[in-house]
Amino acid sequence: MAGRVVLFGASGFTGALTARELVARGVAPVLAGRSRDRLERLRDELGRDDLEIAIADAADPPSVRRLVERGDVLITTVGPFQRYGYAALEAAVAAPCTYLDSTGEPPFMRAVFEEYGPRAQAAGAALMTAMGYDYVPGNLAAALAVEEAGEDAARVDIGYFVDGPPSPSAMSGGTRASLVGVIGEPSFAFRDGGIRSERAARRVRTFRTSKGARKAVSVGGSEHYALPRSFPQLEQVNVYLGWFAALSRPM
Repeated sequence: MAGRVVLFGASGFTGALTARELVARGVAPVLAGRSRDRLERLRDELGRDDLEIAIADAADPPSVRRLVERGDVLITTVGPFQRYGYAALEAAVAAPCTYLDSTGEPPFMRAVFEEYGPRAQAAGAALMTAMGYDYVPGNLAAALAVEEAGEDAARVDIGYFVDGPPSPSAMSGGTRASLVGVIGEPSFAFRDGGIRSERAARRVRTFRTSKGARKAVSVGGSEHYALPRSFPQLEQVNVYLGWFAALSRPM
């Protein structure tokens, strides 16, 4: 039956958090992943023995393709996305269906917008990438700021920070793996009215916040693609990551 919500990677760290939030909001997702035992344990924890379980592995793209049909919603938290994310993208375009992911990896986001976006539009699929801490808040906050500034707004800078000292142990295993996987990859930014390739951390910016001056390094983000589409007067979009505090400039 079409119109289901399929959660791929449900038994992982981010997937389980997503499953709990979906169920709390009255949604009955299909719990999909590699391990039936782990998915069944999650279903027991959720207290919902009516939830469907589906077995799929990103290393076996046909199994991912079988997860969704036309009109479904596919949510994927399977990362690192540069390594494991493309099977779900292909499945969403082929169905076609609505797709959301939790990536924070700039090269993967770029592929979604530039390579898969046109294919999805032609097929009738909808792709929404980076639907998490990075980079939904920045898109929303920047949109509000540009709307308030009006037609004279030509540049917007977005900074992401966390409270407390930076610590690898505070990240999930998936986040650490994603960070390691993309740290040396080419990045991008919206400059002079278009997407330009540039290395990550090419720029360092200091933000004045309620917690004092905080440094951050430039990174690729979905804001580079999304904001100019809504606000064509923008000539420059900058996204900065402030996880590294005093290490920002050495990076």
